[in-house]
Amino acid sequence: MSTESTEEGLKRVIGVPGLTLSIINGVIGAGIFALPGIVGTSLGAFGIYAYIFCGIMLFSIMLCYAEIGSRTTTSGGSYAYVENSLGDFPGYLVNWLYFFGWGIVGSAALMNILADSLAVMFPLFNEAFYRGLLFLFLTGLMITINVFGAKLSVGIVKLITIIKLIPLFGIIILGFSYIDTANLHWDHLPSTAVFSNTALVLFFAFAGFETSLGASGEIKNSKRTVPLSLLMGGLFVLIIYLLLQTIAQGILGSQMAQFKDAPLAAVADKIIGPAGATILLACAAISCFGTVTLDILCTPRSLFAGANKGLFPKFLGRVHPKFATPYLAVFTYGTLIIIFSVSGGFRQLVIISSACVLIVYLAVILATIKLKLKDTDKEKGFFKIPGGLVIPLIGVASIVWVLTSLGKREILFTLLFIFIVSIFYLFNKWTKPKIKSSAMPG
Repeated sequence: MSTESTEEGLKRVIGVPGLTLSIINGVIGAGIFALPGIVGTSLGAFGIYAYIFCGIMLFSIMLCYAEIGSRTTTSGGSYAYVENSLGDFPGYLVNWLYFFGWGIVGSAALMNILADSLAVMFPLFNEAFYRGLLFLFLTGLMITINVFGAKLSVGIVKLITIIKLIPLFGIIILGFSYIDTANLHWDHLPSTAVFSNTALVLFFAFAGFETSLGASGEIKNSKRTVPLSLLMGGLFVLIIYLLLQTIAQGILGSQMAQFKDAPLAAVADKIIGPAGATILLACAAISCFGTVTLDILCTPRSLFAGANKGLFPKFLGRVHPKFATPYLAVFTYGTLIIIFSVSGGFRQLVIISSACVLIVYLAVILATIKLKLKDTDKEKGFFKIPGGLVIPLIGVASIVWVLTSLGKREILFTLLFIFIVSIFYLFNKWTKPKIKSSAMPG
């Protein structure tokens, strides 16, 4: 059976099973090892409803991705969707928000989870000096691995993916018999401010599904594959997260605050003893290491490609003479992760990262709405969200409401970043009028 090729010269080889598994792996990351503690500490047993809220918001976003993704056959994911519908500047802005907010800041947040996990076993990592040394050593190791070549990095990430998922499934299977149902009762509602702020932090664990859609130019029958894979993957993730939060809350209850840095490790300790806690802490650290290693593998390639197009400094386009890797792009990207890892703790970095990715999602929803408002009666076979504009508007309202919980510092930081990117865009447009923002990799 022949494989369909695209106008980009790529082969369509990704079907429903492959894309669904890729989405699940992209979403269930290292953040879930720590977030149940933050949610449980802030909301108690009511925290389960925060997952349901985030799930509803996630599905409204995913349905928009499903519709616009079924119409888009070129590579680039979120960037391609926004650029094709809303124009060059929104696409350029989305690409930078995703690159910086979900890439650099998100990886820095995961490095803090790694340090928090190790600090439970080795308290010296609570001290800023040793914490900084840890970030420097581990990120330096990741940079070295990626400079030596992609094959080694991919092999490490595959192994870590298995290590990450096995203990999570083990907690789900073994944890139910240890639940105290009294810990699942709540006697008052949290304030809307506390709920929305917690949802903003929690959404970090739900983001990432769109990364797999960056290979949209290599997906077979995108009209069917994208919607089906998004819905199956999203439902699976929501169920897993609800089960983990229920078990953690049911076992730890009011003790959640004592273990907010490593709640699942505390659950494992209750189930199988200290050895279980050690295993979970190690898995959390290893998972963070793998996720950031993958990020340092993939994202610098965008810097490298952008440098070759004249959108970034030329030195980022240099290739190592022996290992044939974009070593300066890798080193630069890794250095930025170190800087942001040291500059903030997990919660602060997660808030900024979630804000950036939610703005990306908002742009994709608006792009979907614009397409829906066009006359598309002649288009056949595309996935269409039922209910017209109802679901996209639910997505817009949910995102805007959650973003209102941002503090002044985060709002100023985000606005400043958007302003700086806008200056970059205008500078590139004025100095290189022949280079369109579509040259930016998605």
